[in-house]
Amino acid sequence: MYESPLTIALTKGRILKETLPLLEAANIRPIDDVFKSRKLLFETNLPNVRLLILRGSDVTTYVRYGTADMGIAGKDMLMEYGCESAEQCGDQGIYEVLDLNIARCQLMTAGKVDQAPIRDRRIKVATKFINVAKAYYAERGVQADIIKLYGAMELAPIMGLADEIIDIVDTGNTLKANGLVPWDEIADISSRLIVNKASMKMKHADIQNLINCIAKAVG
Repeated sequence: MYESPLTIALTKGRILKETLPLLEAANIRPIDDVFKSRKLLFETNLPNVRLLILRGSDVTTYVRYGTADMGIAGKDMLMEYGCESAEQCGDQGIYEVLDLNIARCQLMTAGKVDQAPIRDRRIKVATKFINVAKAYYAERGVQADIIKLYGAMELAPIMGLADEIIDIVDTGNTLKANGLVPWDEIADISSRLIVNKASMKMKHADIQNLINCIAKAVG
């Protein structure tokens, strides 16, 4: 039995579907059907373990501030949050402890199929990954105006809002359907298990046991 409540923040959507079997292997099961319920906070079969279902962009925030002891988030969100490396995550009060090898995809630049990347003038880039984009183009000496969008990224080049985009690419079918092609890969993305640094000290035995069980399930 856990000595004090353990809160785990999960990312909704595709990542959640692939996360639940890993938690099941660690003997953690939500009492309610997370896909049918409108709740965001779920009790589990373990009396002192609860699950939060959040947007991916919020998981790191909840873990950083200790509202959640642990979380599962895509590497893209960690990079945007400033956790590109283990050292950077540590500076944010987070440990990135395990690559779960689920929800794999690529973070890429993309643009219109009949257009090459523009690098000889200032460009406009649409993305929800503002910090990643700024760092990426700065490293390459490309002047870029970054436009924040939350969805339908593929429309930006088609409608003339941006010259290119930075977005997650899985099969590439959505890009193709909208007359776009992937250009440069920024990073391979998968979901990661993260832990609040203070929680790791205060609840070390319980958290480490859970990490070990999930690691075994990942293989």
